[in-house]
Amino acid sequence: MSDTDDITTTPDIAALTQAGLNLIQQALSIYDSELRFVVGNRTFQTMFNLPKRLVTRGADFEDTIRYLVETGEYGPVDDPEVFVRDRVEAARAFEPHYMERSRSNGRMISVEGSPLPQGGWVTVYTDITAIKRQEALLRARSAELSDQVIAHSEDLSHANRELAATNAALEEAKRQLTEMEARARVTAEMMPAHIARIDRNLTYTYSNRQLGSVLPGRPRNIVGLNTRDVLGDAVFATIEGNLKLALDGAASVLEFADEASGRRVRVAFTPDVGEDGAVTGVYFLSMDVTEEAQARAALMQTRKRELAAQLTSGMAHDFSNLLTIILGMQAKLMQMDLPPEARNLIDATTGAARRGGALLDRIATLSGARIVRAEPVEVARLLAETETLAGPSLPDGVTLSIICDAPATPVLLDTGAVQDALLNLILNARDALDGSGEIRVTARPVAETWLEFEVRDTGPGFSPDALEHGLDAFYTTKGGEGSGLGLAMVYDQAKAAGGQVRLANTDRGAQVTMRLPLKPATGPAPRLVLLVEDQSEIRADVRDMLIALGHQVIEAESGEEALDLAGIDGIGLVLSDINLGGEWTGDRLIAALRDRGLAAPMVLMSSLPPGDPRRGVAPTLSKPFTQAQLAAFLASEVAP
Repeated sequence: MSDTDDITTTPDIAALTQAGLNLIQQALSIYDSELRFVVGNRTFQTMFNLPKRLVTRGADFEDTIRYLVETGEYGPVDDPEVFVRDRVEAARAFEPHYMERSRSNGRMISVEGSPLPQGGWVTVYTDITAIKRQEALLRARSAELSDQVIAHSEDLSHANRELAATNAALEEAKRQLTEMEARARVTAEMMPAHIARIDRNLTYTYSNRQLGSVLPGRPRNIVGLNTRDVLGDAVFATIEGNLKLALDGAASVLEFADEASGRRVRVAFTPDVGEDGAVTGVYFLSMDVTEEAQARAALMQTRKRELAAQLTSGMAHDFSNLLTIILGMQAKLMQMDLPPEARNLIDATTGAARRGGALLDRIATLSGARIVRAEPVEVARLLAETETLAGPSLPDGVTLSIICDAPATPVLLDTGAVQDALLNLILNARDALDGSGEIRVTARPVAETWLEFEVRDTGPGFSPDALEHGLDAFYTTKGGEGSGLGLAMVYDQAKAAGGQVRLANTDRGAQVTMRLPLKPATGPAPRLVLLVEDQSEIRADVRDMLIALGHQVIEAESGEEALDLAGIDGIGLVLSDINLGGEWTGDRLIAALRDRGLAAPMVLMSSLPPGDPRRGVAPTLSKPFTQAQLAAFLASEVAP
């Protein structure tokens, strides 16, 4: 039996509804908001002897009234068109009504109409001939009852029927309003955002329960509380200006960083304007945009790098040629019989030219396209290796201490870039200490959002000018001994990963804080992987990496072979090189596999430069890569 065998179909429901209506002894009709016939029972048709066209869905109410006038239902009518128009206009008012009238056949009926909350009419016609005859008999036989008592009884009965009709309409409207409010509440709670309203006294009058997910540590039930008490002084001071604007009638959007949690929050302020035009309160819509801000920062830094590369590449090329010529001329001069003082000048010139070449290399590293190679790494191990690398460069009077409060489980980091940045900061601190002092490196999580590395020293600290410009390229306080690229490279590496760098002074010396997105390293579920690589050695290496990560692998060395294997059931991932030899390329293979209906995720690997357009058709892992980098790439780019 299928899932729907026990559910009544729509035609069955319509038939059952019609059968139920036909059992009602009173005549009943329903017209929609355009006064078009929706449904009625058989008694309605027979009571007024209506043709089928007037009891068919969509029939016009005006045509029905005109038919009843023409058949004499209302008795003699002086002006039929005016009579029809008046009845239609009265119906369009959609006001509850009750009336009694005599028909042309001598019988009496009551007509009770109620508007529907969705728009339209439901009307009930009751034959009250017998009731009226009993009333007439009562009048004749009850001489003791005054006409006034009977009239009052009739008025009371009429009023009671009108009241019952009104109450029924109110109950239906109340039911529908309750359902709408319940649906709105569920929708508001499901949204990944905080929705709230405050009045002019800054008191919450409505709120869903998502404030804690946007600003951790805040309460869930805040209705009736003051805004400052709920948000805290720091956040309230940040939004106070926008709040005043909204209370003055101006909508605005604010994005700010919550220092307590490390979250980036975007808030939309919308004035609540009453019918008289006065602002009665403010609506808030707050969202956690931390990941979006991190991605935006990384993208902006990438664009800056591309611009810097365009500006410096030509200049660096020409300068490199000049340095090559200078070094060549110095080499020729060294072969000549020159006095010792001339040889000293040649040595100094050669050294300066070589330092210029090294500076060009650093400029190229800073401005060229950079790929973030995230991989799972234990922060404690990373810091231990950094300490080992930095140790030999520190004089006896300088001590280095490492404090690791980071998670013990692996996180995703560009190990090389992070280690380079930490070494750069440690060596800068060493230079500032001038032979004696302490350097302390601390790693800790911040609100499950950031992984923070802090490097402190006990030196003289940053000068005001260094605090302002220390992260700028080519800024240095070391005179001719420095290139001014150390802190700039740290800043560049952090921003490329979506992070931040801050300079500050403490009561004992300088402090540099580098924050990087905290991303736990979680691997994708095991899959059947179609590996496509034309070079057998590389294919074997990648196959072993995939198997070590728990995947099953089928291999192809060409695009044709990959297409033949694509029909195997259960393929959960395609990993292909871009250059496959011959006319096949990875991007062309992906297009062909998708045309054949293969829905598995598809990713590429390549040693092509980042700007190559063939890398844009799918997520691309840059060669060479380690098993850890492959695992991190699949975890971030392949949906579970």
